[in-house]
Amino acid sequence: MQIAKISEIFKSTQGEGLYLGVEQLFVRFFGCNIKCGFCDTRQRDFKEYSAVSLKGEVSRSRDIHSLCLTGGEPLVQSDFLKEFLPAARTIGPKIYLETNGTLPYELSGVIDLIDIVAMDIKLPSATGQKAFWAEHEEFLSIAKKKSVFIKMVITGSTQQEDIVSVTGLIKKIEPDIYVVLQPNWFDVDSALLNKMVGFKKYFLEAGVRNVKIMPQAHKYAGIR
Repeated sequence: MQIAKISEIFKSTQGEGLYLGVEQLFVRFFGCNIKCGFCDTRQRDFKEYSAVSLKGEVSRSRDIHSLCLTGGEPLVQSDFLKEFLPAARTIGPKIYLETNGTLPYELSGVIDLIDIVAMDIKLPSATGQKAFWAEHEEFLSIAKKKSVFIKMVITGSTQQEDIVSVTGLIKKIEPDIYVVLQPNWFDVDSALLNKMVGFKKYFLEAGVRNVKIMPQAHKYAGIR
């Protein structure tokens, strides 16, 4: 029996990305395989759940669009997801995965149990981490079997060369995919927004056809 480390479970309105505004039950998994400089999730403790106990917890929620698996990085606990998701799918809501997009092998083991993939692409000039281009390419190749969109956090330090690299990656796999450019909450100002407009123009002119600039609405609304 697999045991998951869960930081918190709460019902709220999705505050970012293409599904902005839908009601979700958020299950926040503890732990992540990378550490982005702009990360706004501080995890200090967790509770342990079996697949049965977590199903019991989430089944109490009503009137939700989807069950949002977030983190941290949920795929770090992919063995638990293999056990939990078949049971979770019997409850009714769609399964929505928020992921950093760097663990393609783990995704391949659960992709058939997921409905929607909200995939981050981590730009090294923004995260302060190494590039994950190969991992992102393989991940997107798997994720496109389902409903998937890409999110990129844009910071004051984001460089054009990263935008060029990710443009090539997206065009190679799926140029019609929706791409969300999200301003880093800590950096938002007119200079950053102007930079993002330039990045969006580059994507469109290069043939990536569906690009949106979308801030984190829940930050402005003061909700979780």
